[in-house]
Amino acid sequence: MPGGKHILGKPKGPHIFGTAKVGERGQIVIPKDARRFFGIEPGDTLLILGDAERGIVVSKPDVLKGVAEQILGEGETGERT
Repeated sequence: MPGGKHILGKPKGPHIFGTAKVGERGQIVIPKDARRFFGIEPGDTLLILGDAERGIVVSKPDVLKGVAEQILGEGETGERT
């Protein structure tokens, strides 16, 4: 990524924000520092992806859209560049 940052424009590198316990209804609370770091606000929709061997990914949908556009070489208009 340009400028040594990841796709959200935040500094690269691992970040440990703590843990989240799964409640009886399957809900988790994302730690406050992680919500602030990634700009997650109440009411935001998050995408949950999973792989049996590698685990679970929680992401903002727009982040993955940007990655898909980079992979496919598409610009804002949806046309190949």
